[in-house]
Amino acid sequence: MLRHFITLITISTLFIRPLIAQEVQVSNRSEFDAALKSLSAGGTIVLSNGNWKDVELNAYGKGSKEDPVIIKAETAGEVILSGDSSLNIYGTYVIVSGLWFKDGHTTQKSVVQFRKDSKEFGTNCRFTNSTISYYGTKDANNKNHWVDIWGNHNRVDHNNFTGKLSEGTTVVVWLKESENIENHHQIDHNFFGPRPDLVKNGGESIRIGTSTNSKKSSKTLVDYNTFKNCDGEIEIISNKSGDNIFRGNLFIESKGTLTLRHGDNALVENNVFLGNNVPNTGGIRVINSGHIVRNNLMIGLTGEGYRGPISIMNGVPNSPLNRYEQVKDVDIENNTIINCGPMTFGAGKDDEKSLPPVNSVFANNLITNTNSGKIYDAEDSMDGINFQGNIVDSDAAIDVRYFTKASIDWAMLKNIPMPTDANEILKSVKKMPKSPDMDITGAQRDVYVAGAFNLNNSSFPKALLTKIGPGWTPHIVTPKVLTLPTELEVEPGVGTLRKAIDKAPNGAIIKLKAGNYFLDKSIRVDKHLSIKGATDGETIIVANETLEKALTYIFRAEEGARLHLEHLVMDGSSSEPIKYAIVSPDKDEAKTYSVFADYCTFKNFTNTNGGSIYKAYNGTKADTLSFTNSTFKDSYRGLNLSYDKDNFGQYNAEVILLKNSSFTNLKEFALNYVRSISDPNMEGGTLLVDHCVFSDVNNEADGRILRTNGIHNVIISNSAFVNSYRIKNPISLAGFSNSINNCLFDDSGFLKTTKGASEENIIYKNPKWDDRDLFIPSKNSPLLKANNGIETIGLLQN
Repeated sequence: MLRHFITLITISTLFIRPLIAQEVQVSNRSEFDAALKSLSAGGTIVLSNGNWKDVELNAYGKGSKEDPVIIKAETAGEVILSGDSSLNIYGTYVIVSGLWFKDGHTTQKSVVQFRKDSKEFGTNCRFTNSTISYYGTKDANNKNHWVDIWGNHNRVDHNNFTGKLSEGTTVVVWLKESENIENHHQIDHNFFGPRPDLVKNGGESIRIGTSTNSKKSSKTLVDYNTFKNCDGEIEIISNKSGDNIFRGNLFIESKGTLTLRHGDNALVENNVFLGNNVPNTGGIRVINSGHIVRNNLMIGLTGEGYRGPISIMNGVPNSPLNRYEQVKDVDIENNTIINCGPMTFGAGKDDEKSLPPVNSVFANNLITNTNSGKIYDAEDSMDGINFQGNIVDSDAAIDVRYFTKASIDWAMLKNIPMPTDANEILKSVKKMPKSPDMDITGAQRDVYVAGAFNLNNSSFPKALLTKIGPGWTPHIVTPKVLTLPTELEVEPGVGTLRKAIDKAPNGAIIKLKAGNYFLDKSIRVDKHLSIKGATDGETIIVANETLEKALTYIFRAEEGARLHLEHLVMDGSSSEPIKYAIVSPDKDEAKTYSVFADYCTFKNFTNTNGGSIYKAYNGTKADTLSFTNSTFKDSYRGLNLSYDKDNFGQYNAEVILLKNSSFTNLKEFALNYVRSISDPNMEGGTLLVDHCVFSDVNNEADGRILRTNGIHNVIISNSAFVNSYRIKNPISLAGFSNSINNCLFDDSGFLKTTKGASEENIIYKNPKWDDRDLFIPSKNSPLLKANNGIETIGLLQN
């Protein structure tokens, strides 16, 4: 078990002052302001213990390196700033220490900022030994920051930042004015605690710069911080400026990456990433030019694509500042990657992101896994990368042009594998111009070897040993907040639904009255949202006939979204039919999402140019797709979740549930949920089909009603397959975890099971419907339990 030690250095030992130094103790805002006006360099203001509520403290002064202005708590951690409180630090050599922001909801854009206004900034100032925990905002639309760093040579260190629930980055470095460029700020020895997934952008723990200012030099140092369960968004750290250093940081079970998003010439070294096999944990994502990524250790990261242990992206030709510049002149060397998901080269390739990395080096990295999982994905040409000395210890397939396979001898340093000196092949690699002289522990590389560690290393990386957080222990209690979801009522009309969704807060319930909701645009959902139609009439979502260009889809579930649809009719009818009712996030946007549809009807999605009712793109993955009590009819295809054939082992959803639903008059498949694998018993993917009816689906000799090739766990029960008279094998199941039971086939070919798949109580009889449109069986139907002695088959009748 890795331990993280909290510093025991007290504020008195940090700042030893002569006996003659001025020291004033204050107990309220007015006393503080008065004392500050008369405080000279080297003076100290002591804030009395207690609750300071609704105060805005302006901590300023003109200190020096030898005689700073000090503002500290009487007892560190016992000065509580609550309510609508904030802190402005500015001037020169001002040090603020020992505060705890909690039990508050601010109206400010910053809880702490290193400036007074747009003209007065902090220089050589410091915010230290403090905590901000679960400090919220009064306005949910206030995308505030906990710490905004302006000016130059300022330091944020030995703090605890836990539980930012509101939108906005936790700590931001700004480069807007000339005073903030080449700032040499330092962010070090802080603990960044749990931050939940925002389901949208803006949830970074640290951001340095913006896309607008990304070509400016910041020279910020981010070192020896710990990020634990920082899940706010895919970018845990977002580098958006030049010449920054990220060194010796520790990432624990955080669902994102250290992202070199914009800006050039970053140095990323000696960092440790521990995923502990938590889903979506990632490493380092590389964009832009001139970066060096070396001596990093990654263990148990499960992310793929943008969240891979190392992900090198494709670029956009003539890219604007806010898009993706081509990767150029990047060196990635001497990293050790253990039991992680695949690295990605050319990540995000599409019609826009068409430029693969060039003039770059990937050298002397050591990669191992014990599960034979993929080592890398190449989404575009790798010719622009010089591969040298990369060693792979795995049964996974490799390309010998890029990697060399070897059996490595490992010794355990507690729970971290270390290569021993028996590994001669690790010594055979050649040092490159930007190769590190030290290993990840800081030891000299007397013998140069591949990977982050010297052979027979017996020391832990400094990222695992560094004392982080304040010198006192904040006993942070996670608030138990019971909030009722916002409910919005929407009238029928043109664009009314889309506008309501755009304005709705996360977790809202949108209630639609009966009537027609005409689409003026496709709708993107990037939050948790429920959309409920009327139960006393039809709520129909359909394209506006006056649109000049046909819609591609009705709903897009973006990364992290959780979309609930209930009592809705989605109609693809149009002069040019809507291509899809629902689509996944865009290609290679890997953060999971979920869609739930209950009592919904999907009809008239007849676009034959690749159209379907549901579409999942390559590189996306749903956590859950659930369709219950629903109707799919009169369309080209049903649910399409097919990966390209060359994407070995990939699939688009963890779980798909189809229950008490009917699929009628579909030209092709009801479901296409497949993956390319060599062994059908390889784990991955679950399909549950229960009490469904499939009628006149894919009625061709070689058709399949349900295509499930390569899906590990398929369970089909209590369902009827009828009226597809041309079909030979409506379903083909393979693998020991595939089963079908209590199902009826009539005029729809014959079931096929192979490679250990099981079938039980399969009936080939006429269902004898009383109502053929609603699939209600007659009293003599073999679908009913009274007649066949097994579970009722077909739709559950309410």
